[in-house]
Amino acid sequence: MASAKPEALVRLDLNNPVFQANLLELQKPQRHAALDTLGKLRHLSWNQVYRDSGLKWEKISSIKPPPGIDAIYSLRITQSRRATAYRDGDFIRLLTIAPDHDSAYGRK
Repeated sequence: MASAKPEALVRLDLNNPVFQANLLELQKPQRHAALDTLGKLRHLSWNQVYRDSGLKWEKISSIKPPPGIDAIYSLRITQSRRATAYRDGDFIRLLTIAPDHDSAYGRK
């Protein structure tokens, strides 16, 4: 009986300039919390991301994704902030860190 192949871990893409600016503009405690979340993501499989109650991975229906992207998602990156991202194979491509919960969903 062959053993099951371990699931690939999530790979981070932090190269989006908007995401980088949002991250670097956070106050120190929130920036550290965001970095802790990013560190956590590196150790999870995609199935674990989908099930993690702390991350709250959710599809954003109110934002039309760009061509070539199936859907945009939000996840909790700090206690009070959500990031937007999409899945590209094993990569999570991070796009923004919203200033408040509702703006992550395209609402104010």
